[in-house]
Amino acid sequence: MRSHTKYLTFNTERRRDYINITREIEEVLDDSKVQEGLVLVSTMHITAGVYINDNESGLIEDIDEMLEILAPYHSDYKHHRTGEDNGDAHLKNLLIGHQVLIPVTQGELDFGPWQQVFYAEFDGKRPKKVIVKVLGE
Repeated sequence: MRSHTKYLTFNTERRRDYINITREIEEVLDDSKVQEGLVLVSTMHITAGVYINDNESGLIEDIDEMLEILAPYHSDYKHHRTGEDNGDAHLKNLLIGHQVLIPVTQGELDFGPWQQVFYAEFDGKRPKKVIVKVLGE
C-alpha cells in the first residue's frame, strides 16, 4: 500500500469563510500516484471544519446561516471564561465535522455529480492546517 501526505495552510481574512479545496485535493491525489484507495481530508483545528457538498453560492450562504442559527456568535459562552471568544466556532465544528473520506477510483476522486470538498473556517484571521492523506495502490 502507498501512502502520501500533504499539509495545506489557510489564513482567511474573515472570521468565517468557506473555501472550495477540491482542486488542491485533486493535485495531492495526482502527486500520490494512487489509482485505487482513499483520501482523508482533516482539519487540524477545532474551530474549523471540512465537508462535502455542492459548490453553489446560495447553498453556501444557507449553510452559513444555518450554522449561525444553531451556534450563534455571542459573548456569553462558558468557554469564553477561559479568555477565548470563539465558543461558537467550536460548536460549528461539531455541526460540520472535521474530516471527510473520499474514495479514489482509477486515479480520480470518486464523487457524485455535484460533490466538492470545502474547508470551513469559523475563527479565522490566523494560519490553520489541513492534512490530506492518500492511501492505496
